[in-house]
Amino acid sequence: MTDVEILKTMLLSRSFENKLSQKFKEGVFYGTTHLNIGQEASHVGLIAALDARDWIVPTHRCHGFNIARGTDIEKMFSEMFGSRHGVCRGLGGSMHMSEVSTCNAGSSAIVGSGVPIATGIAFALKRKKQANIAVAIFGDGASSRGSVHEAMNIASVWNIPVLFYLENNHYGMSASEHNAISTDNIASRAKGYSIEYERVDGNDVMAVRDSVRRARSYILEHERPFLIEVNTYRMCGHSKSDKLLYRSREEEDEWRKKDPINAYSESLIERGVISEADYLSLCSSVDEEVDEAFKKAEATKDDVLSLRELESFLFAPSPVSLNRKGALHKASYRDAIYEALDEILREDASAFLMGEDIGLYGGCFGVSKDLYLKHPGKVLETPVSEEGFTSLAVGASMLGLHPIVEIMYADFSTLASDPLINHAAKTYFMSAGQLNCPLVYRAPIGSGTGHGSQHTANIEAMFLNTPGLIVVAPSDAYSAKALLKSAHRDNNPVLFFEHKGLYDSVGDVGDENVYLPLGKAIVSSYGDDLLIIGYSHAFHTALEATRDIRDRITYMDLATISPLDNSEIIRQASSHDKILVVQDTPENGSVGDSVISIIAREVPGDEKIRLLSARSLPIPFSRNLEKSVIPTKEEIRKAAFELLDA
Repeated sequence: MTDVEILKTMLLSRSFENKLSQKFKEGVFYGTTHLNIGQEASHVGLIAALDARDWIVPTHRCHGFNIARGTDIEKMFSEMFGSRHGVCRGLGGSMHMSEVSTCNAGSSAIVGSGVPIATGIAFALKRKKQANIAVAIFGDGASSRGSVHEAMNIASVWNIPVLFYLENNHYGMSASEHNAISTDNIASRAKGYSIEYERVDGNDVMAVRDSVRRARSYILEHERPFLIEVNTYRMCGHSKSDKLLYRSREEEDEWRKKDPINAYSESLIERGVISEADYLSLCSSVDEEVDEAFKKAEATKDDVLSLRELESFLFAPSPVSLNRKGALHKASYRDAIYEALDEILREDASAFLMGEDIGLYGGCFGVSKDLYLKHPGKVLETPVSEEGFTSLAVGASMLGLHPIVEIMYADFSTLASDPLINHAAKTYFMSAGQLNCPLVYRAPIGSGTGHGSQHTANIEAMFLNTPGLIVVAPSDAYSAKALLKSAHRDNNPVLFFEHKGLYDSVGDVGDENVYLPLGKAIVSSYGDDLLIIGYSHAFHTALEATRDIRDRITYMDLATISPLDNSEIIRQASSHDKILVVQDTPENGSVGDSVISIIAREVPGDEKIRLLSARSLPIPFSRNLEKSVIPTKEEIRKAAFELLDA
């Protein structure tokens, strides 16, 4: 950018946001917005120093970054109206203006969570040997988030080319930095992660630009992360409803004297770059440009996506993985998953496995074994940072890598839930199809190991109500391998839950050519007297419990528990009047609940249906009590005979 282009971009950001503020007050726009009036130098100075192929991940206060990157302001106004002509076709709104064409991955409304996402994007750039950086943009409030610190640690340990760009505007919403932050030098925290840093006057656009240029050169030369703390101020409230009761008018007046646009325009006039008349003319032309863009967007504001179009952005299109042909061999459930991982890492240059203790240790349950030797550089041991490295995987997948995340115990998914629920599941949707997240998240569920309540939960039900996630829970070695290979080929986030109690179970396993489709139940029909429906360990238990009477039973292994195979559930339920649903999870909000609801809603008749669930208890440590919490073979067998005899 030239000096005048920098000034114009700052003016455009200010004028755009003044128009937004005005129209919100008039009730023209719906929802909320977060303005960055007063922070223009921070935004424009950053972008002016970047290469066009460097990626940015802004905060929810994102408009200035979009404008500095060159996003069309008519499209931004259209996004605010929620129309199909918006940057994200009206699906993102003020806080989520992704634009892949300008290498803008979109902002995160979850404070601080965009930082590890950006770290993942930078990781992908490095892995692709692309000489560019990613910028993780966050505020002083976010500097207290654990995800930020996890990202900084991983970036330092793995030498990731990321710029941590801290906009310190001195307030995290209404919380003053003096009341919420333990230091008056946030940037100095970088020292704890062996990361170099600078502090810069964020209202001096040239100082910001020069600082970022130095940082970018350092990152690329030394292959190390860098942190810049930018000292600035928002001359507006946190959001449209903010009454600014938490700061004084005197403080605001002092910062107005440091207005970045006034300061920069005065310096240009003093240096003779432009005249005062030129400046006034530029201000006028920018306002006219904004007014015209607003009018054009307003004219099409009612042209919104249809519900059918909306639904098309839930999942990215993926190849259907179905091939049952191939040689069979005997293997355990554990070895079947190992085989799938081995084949994936061998066949796909973009794939990698990441998690804790998956190298020499071989994985917590011995699944990864010697993969680190067979695939050097593709098996990455992480720090104990579940949220951090899962977020990194999400960011890396946005740029086309295919990460497979291994979590030691599914219980720890509570720590990784933010990147899974708020980012992986929603990125394709919020970006209107610009970005997708082809990742696999593997985690062992279930009891039977004596590990107590915090290592034994069947936590898969936690994700059932999150649109955009595919949730798989195989019940045997054959489906475990075939479904994992299909999960890897899918263009969406797939949560793959492996039951610890199945790892040693042995069965037929297909070769590298065998795949099973996601979203489809596996039906084995031996008789029509009873339909048994289940998944994972509970389905395996039901098979064992009824093996001697299987000639009377049709078995349905759900395999994919979200989204459910509704059509097959309805088809099978329509031809059976006695149905037993089994699961190792408590009933409330469970897969079994959903199955019975589908049948009750869609299948006319007087079916006799029974749901056999785990008791609504955490898993106890005691061996005998542990066994009694989930449905046993005896309980399943008894329920089956009661239905058959009814």
